[in-house]
Amino acid sequence: MVKICGMTDERAVQAAVDAGVDALGFVFFDKSPRNLSPERAVRLAAKVPQHVRRVAVMLHPDARLWDEVSRVLRPDVLQTDAGDFLYLSVEHGVEKWPVLREGAVPDHIPATFVYEGPKSGTGETVDWEIAAEIARQGQMILAGGLGVDNVATAIAKVMPYGVDVSSAVESQPGVKDVDKISAFVEAAKAAGNLRKHDNEIGA
Repeated sequence: MVKICGMTDERAVQAAVDAGVDALGFVFFDKSPRNLSPERAVRLAAKVPQHVRRVAVMLHPDARLWDEVSRVLRPDVLQTDAGDFLYLSVEHGVEKWPVLREGAVPDHIPATFVYEGPKSGTGETVDWEIAAEIARQGQMILAGGLGVDNVATAIAKVMPYGVDVSSAVESQPGVKDVDKISAFVEAAKAAGNLRKHDNEIGA
């Protein structure tokens, strides 16, 4: 499973879909250069085919913001820090991808989760040996510091369910590069060790 996060323009969305991406992330966090309004996200997601998951990516959101995103975008997935799910109301049918952070992994590992460094969007690589141990306990979507040059190695070492990239496929913060998107998806798919994408899996 390959996810491109932080989509901000139609051309990049189409490039990702054409490359065979499995999920697209739309960020709703006002301190991010990839932040969107729910209305903008709807326009970007309008031509995303049904088999590509539309992921609402958040960080400690106000419950009202999530309610608006849920109502307007109607995402397939909510991705946010694990603790945020304690106060957010997520309707049935929306998958939950809690973010677990390096150095603060709980005893109970969710069925499907995103694993990255202490701070999102910094492009810092996690310790792949530690990640590999955690990946055996659930469906890990590995994030943080991945790019076309190292994604195959990361997949071979960690054996995750999926991989997630954002800043490494940008020409500048918040601006995706279509050639980098295509190259990353191709490299990740070619690695061949990602677990089979399963539309029946929930969290």
